[in-house]
Amino acid sequence: MRAWLMDSYSGVEQLRLGEVPDPQPGPAEALLKVRYAALNPADAFLAQGLYPAKPTLPHILGRDGVGNVLQVGAEVDGIRVGETVGILRCETGVETPGTLAEKVVVPAESLVRTPADWSFTEMAGAPLVFLTAWQALTQWNDPQGPPPERSVLLVTGSSGGVGVASVMLGKSMGLMVVSLSRDAEKRAKLKALGADFVFDPDDTNLVKAVSAAIGLKKVDLAVDCVGGRLLSQVIALLGYGGKISIVGRSSGTVPEFNTATLLFRRIRMGGVSVGDYAAHAAQGAWKEIVRRLEMIGRRPLVDSIVPFEEVQKGFARLTQGPMGKVVVRVAAPGH
Repeated sequence: MRAWLMDSYSGVEQLRLGEVPDPQPGPAEALLKVRYAALNPADAFLAQGLYPAKPTLPHILGRDGVGNVLQVGAEVDGIRVGETVGILRCETGVETPGTLAEKVVVPAESLVRTPADWSFTEMAGAPLVFLTAWQALTQWNDPQGPPPERSVLLVTGSSGGVGVASVMLGKSMGLMVVSLSRDAEKRAKLKALGADFVFDPDDTNLVKAVSAAIGLKKVDLAVDCVGGRLLSQVIALLGYGGKISIVGRSSGTVPEFNTATLLFRRIRMGGVSVGDYAAHAAQGAWKEIVRRLEMIGRRPLVDSIVPFEEVQKGFARLTQGPMGKVVVRVAAPGH
């Protein structure tokens, strides 16, 4: 089969399209013919050696995807040959070969059926970003669940995959959503997706502008997808007991961070790691995510679709800042 092979930790620019033997499923696994895969920034981080996983080389990236079941192991129950299924977060594409290939082996416990009204491209790109957003929104609750209604949610990097997912899920929770994006066209789209307020993070009066928009309220929870110098302004907008879920660092490290800014308002910060979801927990979270999207009449957002032969153009699109997900068409229709 054809696959995009990672021979070193020199970046996605060094991936090569090559031939490898077809994988074979174990007793609790299924073999899929991949129809669509999706790209994630985490793939690029892994390819640069900036991710905890160190898979055997050559490695095949790709954590998300949709495919037809070709074969199942002896212990698999509930998944049938011929079905089209999606992949929830697991070791696929991390420690084991991923979806940037014509075929992939996946633990059967990490497979899900596509919701009836979703396209295959929507399903291919949704699991990782929506599970990440769900963890970011719920990790502070005990028992785990959404924040109280009418709390204020601030999302940085709102036009990215996790950002869009956070906006949608935040609205499903009844939150007042404040979105940040540098692109005016994307800000308009975020407003259409349900964000209550949208701002340019480069606005020199950002804190005052957001504070004026939300009135007497303060930000209760921030989902920070970018990091960098913006973090200090995010902290300034938080009220007493405010929380920040750290998802990404696309804007680099935080300069001259003063931890004293956290003290008197009891600010809490915590990292998000979707890999912590066990298979049964991911399945439960996914069902709730799908239910909430159906409730608000939203579906995952696809930015663009690239052919399998042009995976590197897809990764280049990631660096440009897509609005939603970049999806790879692995198998042409009818094949």
